[in-house]
Amino acid sequence: MGLVMMALVGLIATGSAAVGGTLAIVNTGIGLTMYVIYERVWAGITWGRNV
Repeated sequence: MGLVMMALVGLIATGSAAVGGTLAIVNTGIGLTMYVIYERVWAGITWGRNV
């Protein structure tokens, strides 16, 4: 759903379905990459945990 909406917004903003779709795919890739980095950073933080 989010990918489709982002492609639609890209289409409306640029007037090109190809560019809109590319923006949606790139945005999804960046979001996934940032999520993985965020989770790995937090997994490495040990303060506040009872061990």
